[in-house]
This record gives sequence, C-alpha cells and structure tokens, in this order.
Amino acid sequence: MFEPRVAIASLSGESNAEWATAASEFVGAAFLGGIALDGPTREAARQMTDREREEFLPGDPVAFVDDELAALDGSKSDDDTDPPLRAGFNVRSSSPEPIREVASVCADYDAILELNAHCRQDEMCAAGAGESLLRDTDRLCEQVEVAADECPDVSVKVRAELPGVDLPEVARRIADAGASAIHVDAMDSEPVIAEVADAANLFVIANNGVRDEATAREYLSYGADAVSVGRPSDDPVILARVREATEAWFSGEHSEEPNGEEVSL
Repeated sequence: MFEPRVAIASLSGESNAEWATAASEFVGAAFLGGIALDGPTREAARQMTDREREEFLPGDPVAFVDDELAALDGSKSDDDTDPPLRAGFNVRSSSPEPIREVASVCADYDAILELNAHCRQDEMCAAGAGESLLRDTDRLCEQVEVAADECPDVSVKVRAELPGVDLPEVARRIADAGASAIHVDAMDSEPVIAEVADAANLFVIANNGVRDEATAREYLSYGADAVSVGRPSDDPVILARVREATEAWFSGEHSEEPNGEEVSL
C-alpha cells in the first residue's frame, strides 16, 4: 500500500499538504485531515473550535480535499529513490452520501480515503460520526461501501479500549464491506493489533506511542503491516528512527522480538 511502511497520522487542523511534505523524506504515507464533510459534522467542528480545538473548516470541504491532494501530487522529486508519497485523507461524516464525492477525488489522486471512526470528541459523537460509528457497525459499513464504490483503497481509523466494541469483528465487517486497510489507535492495548491482524485480510496500520525502534518493532511483532506516528509527526529525529526500525524489520535484519526472545533471521 505504501513504502516505506511508516505513515504520519492526521491531527485535526494541522495535517495539511505542507505538513505532509515536510515529513516526506521519512514516510511512505501521510493521512491529512480530518475534515468534516456534512452539516452535522461541520457544526460539531465549529463547536469544537469554540473551545479552542484546531479544525479545518473551509467553505467547500470537497474542494479543500482536492486542493490539498493536488499540492501533494508528485511531491517527491524524480531522482528520489523512494516511491512517491502516498496521500490519505481522513474524513468525518454522519451519513454516507457526502463521502461519495470526496472518495472520487481521492481516487483521482490515487489517495487513500480514510473514514474516521476514531474521534472521541463529544460534539462529533453527538453528530453521529467518530467513535459513535464503532458502536453502530451497520452504519460504518454503509459508509465503507459508498467509499469503496468510488475509491480503490479505503481505510477505517478506529480506537481500542472502547467498551462493548469488538475490534476484530469490526475488522471482519469492514473488510466484507470493501475496506482495504484498518488504522488502529491501540491506546494501551498493543496486543489488540494481533487480534485485528488475524481477524481479516486488511492492511493493518498500528498507531499510538510510536517513537523509536522498540515501539515500532512491538507493533510489527504483533502483525502490523505498517506503523503511524501521530503527535511527533513533525519531529524528523523520531521519524528517522521509526523508518530505520521499520525497514530493518521488513528486510529481516532484526534479531529478536521486543520481549528479548531470539528469532531466526
């Protein structure tokens, strides 16, 4: 899906094309956004800005996605030995139909459309988006189906430790609905990555606390296909460490699991 298998993850109101370009030396993918697409989620975003949350609130969210992806198109130079940076866009919607148009835009740029079932802000959940979708898998799958009709690569951003939510079952359901990736904020439950990876044929991106070799390798040992860096996504020292660790893992150059047990090379 992308190489190197390190992504930077969206931070609302901060994750734009300029942010992604600054990290492109170290990562294979950048998830921009999140951006609210419909009336209820845009109103929720306005309420969130009233209490000093950073949010993108352009007049036309679809045009904003188009402009940001255009700015990233071909972001790596022709003589760069790495593949071009793969863009993704994290979106929030209370209903499936507004997703269709932005998914088509993502497809035009070979970008990943990422559905946000992760945001835990009260306003966004009350609007029927964010982690409220994890509690209503039928609605989440409806959004996945609409997105997958337009865009070849659909990811779903989720979080662990939500009471009553069976993430492996969510993974199976969204895979059946057409998703190709799941982006898991593991919170303090790193082993959940293994459960999700075993549950469905999805590209698993592990997130939360990825800072160095040890944290990257822990997630990869649980079966993650890639890792993503969130808050320190603008720190080149951290990004370089994570890229080096990830490339070593997939090249087979690592010598032991995070618990210290030797593994064959």
